[in-house]
This record gives sequence, structure tokens and C-alpha cells, in this order.
Amino acid sequence: MPPHAPDSTGHGPDTVRPPYEGISAQDTRSPLKKYTLKDVSKHNTPEDCWLVIWGKVYNVTSWVKVHPGGSLIYVKAGQDSTQLFDSYHPLYVRKMLSEYCIGEIQSAPEDDKFKSSTLQFGDGEHEAFYCTVKQRVETFFRQRKINPRYHPQMLLKSLAILGTLFLCYYLGFFLSKNILLSAALVSIMGFCMAEVGMSIMHDGNHGSYTKSTFLGYVMSATLDLVGSSSFMWRQQHVAGHHSFTNIDHYDPDIRKIGKHRTIPRVKDPDLRRVTSEQPQRWFHQYQHIYLGILYGVLALKSVFIDDFSAYFGGTIGPVKVARMTPLELAIFWGGKVVYALYMFVLPLMYGQYNTLTFIGLYILSQLVAGWTLALFFQVAHVVDDAVFPTVQTDGVKSKIPSGWAEMQVRTTTNFSSGSLFWTHISGGLNHQIEHHLFPGICHVHYPSIQSIVKTTCDEFKVPYTSYPTFWAALRAHFQYLKRVGLQDGLRLDG
Repeated sequence: MPPHAPDSTGHGPDTVRPPYEGISAQDTRSPLKKYTLKDVSKHNTPEDCWLVIWGKVYNVTSWVKVHPGGSLIYVKAGQDSTQLFDSYHPLYVRKMLSEYCIGEIQSAPEDDKFKSSTLQFGDGEHEAFYCTVKQRVETFFRQRKINPRYHPQMLLKSLAILGTLFLCYYLGFFLSKNILLSAALVSIMGFCMAEVGMSIMHDGNHGSYTKSTFLGYVMSATLDLVGSSSFMWRQQHVAGHHSFTNIDHYDPDIRKIGKHRTIPRVKDPDLRRVTSEQPQRWFHQYQHIYLGILYGVLALKSVFIDDFSAYFGGTIGPVKVARMTPLELAIFWGGKVVYALYMFVLPLMYGQYNTLTFIGLYILSQLVAGWTLALFFQVAHVVDDAVFPTVQTDGVKSKIPSGWAEMQVRTTTNFSSGSLFWTHISGGLNHQIEHHLFPGICHVHYPSIQSIVKTTCDEFKVPYTSYPTFWAALRAHFQYLKRVGLQDGLRLDG
């Protein structure tokens, strides 16, 4: 067993103990009342919030209003929130859980429909690798008296991005009469929209932007300002993708029309094949060519199709969309109205160009945004060096043999880890491994903890992959698409 890090309790390197000793969330009261997943699912609002964590049921309603992470506490209200809880909280918070424990989960036939949101990982709460790396990272910030959720650069960075976005919007649509100059300006505007997604709202929706819950919520809603829904993004990305990264039928980013699975987020054909378990069609042999083009329309698809499909359909792939609060409902529809007014109504009424030319410029801006977002996110998970775990089932429970944190590292890759330029341009997406292990840490801090994470991975023999450059990662992505599109029966679960 690899050595374990000392922590704040005063245990030094000469003291050998499991890294999870003294932090168990187990409730010793007995007997505990039994609940089914169906029972828990009825308590799915901020005013009545139950969570399932490591098989126990917790009523955290009284904690919702003072929760430091704001709305993240009820992103998966009424559901299994094990991975969400563990990835966002320091180890000491586990001690607090027993106060809210009201029972434990028991299996029931009617719970079958909840299986796509419940998955058991090896070692559970006692995963030695994760407890060790969490101890070390927590100690790093505590010793330096740094708040990991905040970095002073974020506000300046956000002002620069938003200022450039609206300056280019104004110059491109209202002042410039030169079509080529306007095309360049709206392209920069589109890139800044992608930067809002990667650098501002990404941290905001992960609760890693600021010490202020209110300001964090405001910055998370900047996604609504550029046309997409922050609420739906939290459902897909925070509740789904981060909990079940690269796991077919569980990760909403791995879309597949299964025989007995829920519908995909958007009812489109299977244009992309990313695992050997997904159906192979004749056109997949060309996916490494056509996807490079189609990635550009993802921003348009998100604005005009995805959010409305999720809202009216109630699902995002395997993720059941949570009930909106009145504030979330107001931001959802209010954001759509504001976007339509400033992006379409004002330029068409007061801009320099006729309708057809404006539409062309708008589409160009969205293509730039789509390509930027898609390529930065895809290189982290859809490459040869990232695995696609296979779920095992005994007829009652669905399981992944490895621990959750180990699988986060195995399903994720970095690129240009030593580059501050790429860290800022990508919003920390070049440190995806660190992000998936610690989504509640501001992305500006990731370079500081990268060596801690890598050293711990080496000690526990967990493969840690980092491409030397973004272009190497991008090449690996399209090479992978080509290979899995051509071959059948290929094992990709490592």
C-alpha cells in the first residue's frame, strides 16, 4: 500500500493509519428506517430535500438555506448524491452527516427506473486513493491559508471576457460597415462566448468562483446571458457527467439510444460512436471527418434545441431534470428573452446590416463558439488514453469495480499542464484530472495542486495522462474517433 499523507489532525509520517480513519459518515444508531429510492425521490425540492449518500438517507432540508455551496445541495435532491457530495466536500464534512441521517436504502422492484442515476463504485467512502489525495490537497490550502473556492484573478478575468464580448458585439453589428471587419469582430465575440462557458460560468456553476454564494450564482447565470441555460447545464454536467464520467447509459455526454434506456438529450441519430458497445453504422467510418464540422453547430443546438427539449421532455439523456425553483424558472425564461432582445431584436432594428447578412454574421459567431467549446471539452475524455468503464450488474445493483476517484483519473486526460496560457484560455480544462477530482476548486489553483495529484496517482499506480500540447490532445481525439468508427468489438474499458 502506498504511503499516506499526514493531515491536520497532527498525524505525522511516522503514524501509519488508513487515510479515512475518523471521518466515516456511518451512523451507528440502530435500527435505521428503510426507504426505497422511490420514497426518497418524492423529497426533491429545496423546501423538502433528501439525499442518498453511501446507501444512507439524509434529510438536509434545514441545511439548504445556509449551505456554503448554495444551490449545489439540491441539484440532485431526492436522488443518490454520493459522488456529488464526496467531490465537493472536505473530508471533515463527513462527520456532520450523521446529524441528518434518517434511514438507509433498501432495494425494491419499483426502483428499477432510478438505476440510471445510481451506481456503486468500489471501496465506497473508504477509497484510500481519494482520501489520501484529498487530505494532501486540503493540507496544501490550509497551510497556506488559501480559500480554494476563490482566486482574485477571476473577477478581472471575467470583466475582460465580458467587456471584450460586448465591445465586439457593438462594433461588429452597430458601428462597422465593413463586412470583413464585422466578421472578424463577431468571431472574437463567439470566442468570448465560449470563454464565458469555460472560464466564468463553469466555475460559477461548480461553486468554485467566489466566497460569495450570491456572486457565484450571478456568475453561473452568465451562461443564460449568452443563450444557454445554466440550470440545464448543471443537470447535465454537474449531476450527470461528473458523477458518471464516460460510463455509457449514465453519462449524458455519452449519448446512445439503448434498447431499454431513456431517450437521449436531443432525439438525433447516433452520429457519433465513442464506445464499442454502441451500435455501429456505416457512416461512423467517416465520423473523424464530419464531426470536425458538426461540432461547430453545438452552440446553436444548445440555444435553440437542447434547453427546450430538456425543459419539455424532462430528461437530459439518462438524467431526470430536477424540479425548478421559481428563481431558476425566472432565470431560464428571462435569460431566453434577454438573449433574444439584445442578440436579434436590437441588431435587426438598429444595426448596420440587412437581415440576411446579420444572420450570416450571427451564425459565424456561434460556429466559433461551438468549435471552441467542443474541442476543448472533447480532448479531455474522448481519446485512446481515457477509458470507458463497463458496468457490472448482479441483477440488483449496478457496480464499477474500481473506486470513483480512480475512475475519474482513468477516464480523463490533461494537456499542456505546465502552461499558464492554456490554463487561462481553457478555463482550467487543460487540468481536467484535477478538475474532476476537485470540481469545487477554482481553476486558477489547479497548476498549484497538479504535482500533488500526479504524485499520489503514481504512488497508487493510477495512470495519469497529460498530453504535451493542446494540438497533441486534439490529434489524439480525432485519431480515436477514426479508430472506434472503423473497428468493431474493440475493448475500451482498460
